[in-house]
Amino acid sequence: MGGTSGQGRQAGGTPRAALADLLAGNRRFVSGQPVHGHDVTAAAAASGDQQPYAVVLGCIDSRVPLEAIFDQTFGAICVIRTGGHVLDRAVCGSIEYVVGQLGVPLVMVLGHERCGAVGAAVDALRTGQRPGGSLAYLVDEIAPAVTEAGIDDPAVHPLAIRRHVRRTVHTLREDDLLAGPVAAGRVAVVGGLYDLATGEVALLDPG
Repeated sequence: MGGTSGQGRQAGGTPRAALADLLAGNRRFVSGQPVHGHDVTAAAAASGDQQPYAVVLGCIDSRVPLEAIFDQTFGAICVIRTGGHVLDRAVCGSIEYVVGQLGVPLVMVLGHERCGAVGAAVDALRTGQRPGGSLAYLVDEIAPAVTEAGIDDPAVHPLAIRRHVRRTVHTLREDDLLAGPVAAGRVAVVGGLYDLATGEVALLDPG
């Protein structure tokens, strides 16, 4: 967390422009023509008040470095990563902060193919063996998406990944402090899916 801004910076402060800028960065990443190298001069340039234009909630998977796949430099986006992009109070509070205090107009929930957290939930439901420790919390939060996808469906894993993204988006859109800005069109909450093989991000419809 840092200084307040009240404006999402590079993308003109609108949800549509912020999403266009984020996806344009992903196209640069996929094409092998990134603009930002994440060097120390970029970090120094962003050392004043932060003015991000998006917050991206993604998975902890080491193959999905969010600043890199969207080709974003220091200070451009806020990144939150949890196993299977699972929400808790700290995550929701962090998103509420950047929307309310930093004026960020875009929230993206980004899932990815072959997600291990979703796979753990599928395995737990199929075997009836709930894992121990806090991993059980992740499994419990993802389990409804697995059930909705159909535990007996051979394609339950990829289907549940998409369902879980959509459920997370819906939960954020209904959040007490986000619902108003979303309804007014000042903030957009969208879902996406990252393809590990191609590097491409595809938007998911609400479903």
